[in-house]
Amino acid sequence: MAGLDDVFGELFASVDAVVLFSPSGSYYERFSNVEDLDVIVVGTENAVGAETFVELPLEFENVSERIRFGLEGALEQGVIEDGDDLVCATSVFGDGIDTVSRVRADSDSKLGIYDLFAKSRADPEVIKSVLELAIELGKKGQKGKPVGALFVVGDAGKVMNKSRPLSYNPFEKSHVHVGDPIVNVMLKEFSRLDGAFVISDSGKIVSAYRYLEPSAEGVDIPKGLGARHMAGGAISRDTNAIAIVLSESDGLVRAFKAGELILELDPEEY
Repeated sequence: MAGLDDVFGELFASVDAVVLFSPSGSYYERFSNVEDLDVIVVGTENAVGAETFVELPLEFENVSERIRFGLEGALEQGVIEDGDDLVCATSVFGDGIDTVSRVRADSDSKLGIYDLFAKSRADPEVIKSVLELAIELGKKGQKGKPVGALFVVGDAGKVMNKSRPLSYNPFEKSHVHVGDPIVNVMLKEFSRLDGAFVISDSGKIVSAYRYLEPSAEGVDIPKGLGARHMAGGAISRDTNAIAIVLSESDGLVRAFKAGELILELDPEEY
């Protein structure tokens, strides 16, 4: 691959594409003019005018999450294929690209995390905070015991209209938001009790203890999953919300969008 050996040596030998995460214009130009090289740019915006671009809804500080999300998006959009050998260039220590790694695209390792964030109504940071909360609950449980929980994120007004209270709403007159460490402690405490949490697009906790009432007819969930997952699938079908469910029985975190199961992960392996 003429033109790259002087910079990176054998790292680029026989690669199918180079994936640049939020590159500067000058960095992108180093690759865009090389013949027979597919260059994919991943970032929150296409600042360099790349022909092939995968959008990140937010900047993941964790590098492995950033790369995993970007490659899932590239697989989803069909700009890379299963088994492709890729060179990923991203930043670890500063603002500019300073780290290069070689990876192989693996469609079997897709978590569904790109689908969870892409084209969702709720703020991506809110979705990320709720997902991380569910994962943490899955790892630690509540006072050492496994718990189940259901978080409905986005389109809160419509979700409230399609649900009813099971008990008093501890958040009725509050203005607290998910992601605040103190608020997350409260959510963990309330997760012991029945009902769903309803969270707005901007992350405001609208309610706890909600019984979701949409019809489950036509919702297809894997065998062995119960009412909590059925309710999450149904509410995501009937509204523009995302449902993130922690299973008490198997400890897995699942997410539903538009009535479909789009993500399933083991908190211990995430």
